[in-house]
Amino acid sequence: MKYFNVTVMDKGKKRLELIKADSKMGAVKSVKHKFPSAMVLRSVETTAPLEDSLNDLLKGLKKTFKSKIPINDKISTIRQIAVMTDAGIPINDTLEDVGDNTAKFKKAIRSPLITLGAMGIAFTILIMVVVPKFKDIFDKFKTDLPVPTQILLKLEWAFSNYGMLILIILFAMIFTVKYLYKNNRDFQYSMDKMMIHPKFYLINKAIFLSTMHKYNLVFGELVKAGIPVSEALDTAVGMVDNLVIKEKLLTVNANIGRGMNLAEAFKITGLYQNMLLQMIKAGESGGQLDAMLDKVTQYYDMEFQDLIDNLAAYIEPILMFFIAGLVLLMALGIFMPMWDLGKAVKN
Repeated sequence: MKYFNVTVMDKGKKRLELIKADSKMGAVKSVKHKFPSAMVLRSVETTAPLEDSLNDLLKGLKKTFKSKIPINDKISTIRQIAVMTDAGIPINDTLEDVGDNTAKFKKAIRSPLITLGAMGIAFTILIMVVVPKFKDIFDKFKTDLPVPTQILLKLEWAFSNYGMLILIILFAMIFTVKYLYKNNRDFQYSMDKMMIHPKFYLINKAIFLSTMHKYNLVFGELVKAGIPVSEALDTAVGMVDNLVIKEKLLTVNANIGRGMNLAEAFKITGLYQNMLLQMIKAGESGGQLDAMLDKVTQYYDMEFQDLIDNLAAYIEPILMFFIAGLVLLMALGIFMPMWDLGKAVKN
């Protein structure tokens, strides 16, 4: 859109109207519509007002930094929706299931992440504002400073001299990891393997349960729709994003081709509990595989929902420990030298 200064004669008086329009003719039409009895004398294109320019800039920045859904997540979600609808599941139930398991996980981790980020920012501000005020006092001490104080002084020095460089390096590292994860399969495999390692508290369990729920849901619905087991397995494994879990599930179809039954092939993957394997085996032998797969899917869904519902409670002790550590470091770093000084004065 452009801006025009339109001069009009209305009731014997000249007036200047600023009009926003696509063209000069559009500006004239807009003025005539606004002042039917007025005479348009001239229309000249002009620059946008400062207020409008700032608003456009803010809108552009908001659009630029607005959270976007990664393309891989979009592809995975669309494929899952396509498979489930092809299997005869109503579109409303499909969208509800996909949405609940995705929006819900993000909501659960949003609050802890905000808390963690706020504490990190607050600690950095304290380092930059509080520590320098005590720095001159600490420099006058002739004895060695306590370790917490030395840590605070080194952090203050690093932030003051290399704060921008640290931020650039941090963002560069994040960008590099995201780029390599999307474009390097070996790196993606290593990251996926690390994310499901037992040392990654809660994250490993959330990824495993959500992945197994999605896999068994798609596989079970395809079997229920009459799709051959071999074809259903190939389609279901395409829904798996974690390369390590996917690699294990890819062996299932190959082992079935060698004469194994489904329960035996699942057992070799090491992904299924014995209870679930017994259910699948019973379903195979009794001709009720689809019903048993439904129960397996419900089990993974129940475990995943329980994890998400209690995620805040699981993370709270970690956050409290982290916050306590930051507060303790700040308190000891500032007050320990004061205590030592007080003892020296008394002596």
